Amino acid sequence: MPTPLVEVDALSREYRLGDFVVPALRGVSLSIFKGEFVAVMGPSGSGKSTFMNLLGCLDLPSSGTLRLNGQDVARLDPDGLAALRNRNLGFVFQSFNLLPRATALENVELPLLYAGVHAAERHRRAREKLQQVGLGERIHHLPRQLSGGQQQRVAIARALVNDPPLILADEPTGALDTRTSQELMSVLQELNDTGISMILVTHEPDIAAFAKRILVFRDGQVVEDRAVAMPQRARSMLEGTA
Repeated sequence: MPTPLVEVDALSREYRLGDFVVPALRGVSLSIFKGEFVAVMGPSGSGKSTFMNLLGCLDLPSSGTLRLNGQDVARLDPDGLAALRNRNLGFVFQSFNLLPRATALENVELPLLYAGVHAAERHRRAREKLQQVGLGERIHHLPRQLSGGQQQRVAIARALVNDPPLILADEPTGALDTRTSQELMSVLQELNDTGISMILVTHEPDIAAFAKRILVFRDGQVVEDRAVAMPQRARSMLEGTA
């Protein structure tokens, strides 16, 4: 049996507020394998954001075990965690988090610049990822010259530029209209078809329907974990301009 890309065992996270201890995650155990597309759902305060923060190594568990690509996160120092994130994770957020005065190409290059990759290689890899998400003709556009859907594609290209095996997407369609949201989901599905794993937080059942598996959180626990027999498919929009 292959090693899980994500493996959590009795994972818990508590926060102390004065004299009170607030349990945000309560003993979650599950595995996610290479090539999966998982939607994470649940009401506010259900634990799904805490779960995603732990998966992204942006927070550490109070107890339990989290392994990413076979590595026990709790055994890593801050530099080790940063290296693990850089090698294994790409992040996409609801707010696109693009530098307003930087071109699409420069925004995608940013993680490579921080990693010390030389200019020619940065340009090559950033161009490749922008082409992969259908923005090969807009690499020199500023964010204000792009639609919301195009800006989110730039953010996806930036998440892909280090070739991580796993993308964590937190409400990536939250700032987009229905049509553009479906176009973006077609991009994520096509990337998933190439073998990139996806974990996506959403409040919207019609967006979760694009995933292959749905996790539902409530009161810090997974109350539903089910496969989607026939994920919804949107027609390819990678050559479009939305």
